[in-house]
Amino acid sequence: MGEEAKSANARTGPLAGLRVLEMAGLGPVPFAAMMLADLGADVIRVERPGGDPFVGSRKDIVTRGRRNVIIDGRDPAGRDLVLALIASRDVLLEGYRPGVMEKLGLGPEECEAVNPRLVYGRMTGWGQNGPLAHTAGHDITYIARTGALWATGRAGEAPSPPLNLVGDYGGGAMLLLVGVLGALFESSTSGRGQVVDAAMVDGTALLTTLIWSMRAAGTWRDARGSNLLDGGAPFYDVYTCKDGGHIAIGAIEPQFYAELVRRTGYDAEGRGQWDVHSWPQQKAAWADLFARRTRAEWTALLEDGDACAAPVLSWHEAPEDEHLWARGTFVHVDGMIQPAPAPRFGRSGTSPVTAPPAPGEHTDQVLVELGFSPEHVDDLRRSGVVA
Repeated sequence: MGEEAKSANARTGPLAGLRVLEMAGLGPVPFAAMMLADLGADVIRVERPGGDPFVGSRKDIVTRGRRNVIIDGRDPAGRDLVLALIASRDVLLEGYRPGVMEKLGLGPEECEAVNPRLVYGRMTGWGQNGPLAHTAGHDITYIARTGALWATGRAGEAPSPPLNLVGDYGGGAMLLLVGVLGALFESSTSGRGQVVDAAMVDGTALLTTLIWSMRAAGTWRDARGSNLLDGGAPFYDVYTCKDGGHIAIGAIEPQFYAELVRRTGYDAEGRGQWDVHSWPQQKAAWADLFARRTRAEWTALLEDGDACAAPVLSWHEAPEDEHLWARGTFVHVDGMIQPAPAPRFGRSGTSPVTAPPAPGEHTDQVLVELGFSPEHVDDLRRSGVVA
């Protein structure tokens, strides 16, 4: 590899030196690959010809930080190219339905044959087995079956989808990342790779461990919007202010609740914080109190102490927030606002944020690294195997 190519591929961060191949898809796999790239891994994303015009485009922030190639894995020659890439990688990430990679000739057995140390990360909604394994779904359907969606929403109303944060990213991508990093650690001693079966239903269920603990202890009721963390508690909820803005309150601990009461002037006489039966009446009293001042007024009054209060910021406001600005929680790259890599590392840092690559932007570079001549690459392009 020439010096110019080496420079282009240089990565910094705790995972610098880790080589990952991502089979392009939707949802949790791109997010997991983004995080690995943020932490320094050299991630190559394999797109298929004629993919979604937005997914993988320069506006698709979740594809940042990696190189992008277009290979038709359905073509035997394309399959061989993907296997050649797999032979040089430490990790493979794929998020197709069970059996799709096997049909392409890229299943775990074929990959192990060319790379016995490969960690093969598989991300699905339902898992690799079970009655629903081969059926379609999305974040909302996966969290629906785990009980998590049931618990999300207001009392007397239908459950409310929590964006795609619980199934796709929390129960999906994060679970996949933990599994892959765990398998890599094990591989460092065994010298062997293995398959990681990450399912959004499993990960979402795992995220609800605290709720299952509270149910077992008798401190969580199945009625939505009647519990400590689901908007049932008057001291853990969102209230509307005089100007229509909102303030979020999370004063659970007695000392924090006491400060909230003191700073707001709330009349707590005869209203015990943990008197569950009076929570509806207390919520009405708190709502009346917060409606007397604007969001800015409440923020100024509460944010510099331990009352556990925060303004509910819009997408437009959040990147300009004083605290988030000071930490660099958001960054501006090529005119686009996006979350910065996280977590922070005291010594190794993370990789700089760069604009998402265009589909196929690095096809030639990657194939040359594999040992293909420019003439061979031209032949592959003319045949439609790569783009």
